[in-house]
Amino acid sequence: MKLKLSAAALLLGVAFLSASAAKEVSVHDPVMAKEGGTYYVFSTGPGITFYSSANMKDWRLEGRVFHDQPVWARRAAPSFDGHVWAPDVHVHNGQYYLYYSVSGFGKNTSGIGVTVNKTLNPRSPDYRWEDQGMVLQSVPGRDDWNAIDPNVVEDGKGGAWLVFGSFWSGLKMARLNTDWTGLAEPQEWHAIASRRSTGHDDVEAPFVFKKGGYYYLFASFGLCCRKADSTYYVVVGRSKDITGPYLDKQGVDMLKGGGSTVIAGDKDWKALGHNSAYTFDGKDYMVLHAYETADDYLQKLKIMEMKWDAQGWPVVDPADLNKYRSNLLPAP
Repeated sequence: MKLKLSAAALLLGVAFLSASAAKEVSVHDPVMAKEGGTYYVFSTGPGITFYSSANMKDWRLEGRVFHDQPVWARRAAPSFDGHVWAPDVHVHNGQYYLYYSVSGFGKNTSGIGVTVNKTLNPRSPDYRWEDQGMVLQSVPGRDDWNAIDPNVVEDGKGGAWLVFGSFWSGLKMARLNTDWTGLAEPQEWHAIASRRSTGHDDVEAPFVFKKGGYYYLFASFGLCCRKADSTYYVVVGRSKDITGPYLDKQGVDMLKGGGSTVIAGDKDWKALGHNSAYTFDGKDYMVLHAYETADDYLQKLKIMEMKWDAQGWPVVDPADLNKYRSNLLPAP
């Protein structure tokens, strides 16, 4: 993204330094996983900040995934400042794969990498992140897309796809190799969402969620990280084929600017977006960040139950924005 990024870095740096004093969990671009009886949330921040919880409400700050920057980060993004963006976490071959991105502010000097661990529990003797390096890179002047905001989705046929993108020509997907650490050869790419035909380019944060016979592509439109002037909101389209086309409720292709609103801001909350989606214990959830107006637009974690209407479209209750309040536990 362009103007969004430098503001995001400042916000997130402050949030990380003050997390122990906050009453709620302050995150950006949250993703979640469950191991045993424990939930883990990972967030954009210095080295990727992460939290643990037994109930999705009371959270403990666990620290950072990276204590030092990924060794390849400055090769892909010479102005990389330690803030690792937009993680995504999955289980594959008995291990946890954490995808992440590095970038230069306002540029598509960017790269997506992946690090692997046997467990998410930092108190386990098996806990150790082993970085697998860069999966994908975008280069200014060569690429009209941005290699950030990764999400991995399985196709049900033994394959997996990396979905990514922010601004520029929009959202893309590329097939991963069997190790999930690089692109499959020969490469296979698809464009899945763009707003250029509408005169805008503000689309990012793709997340694909499989439900029934459809793949649902969530994305964020608008601008983040501008406090009261933020316009971020969540949209969705769906397809029976993982590679698209993804159509909204009116049948408009997301490649042609389509996208049906799932949830937007209100007087209490701004900049709702960069969501992820999961099924835990038979219920579907949307996880996202939102800025609280009454708290000087501080970004906060929101976990909302996601239901489905008669036509099979996702629905979340805006009232849950105020109902859900995370609780940041004191350090032990």
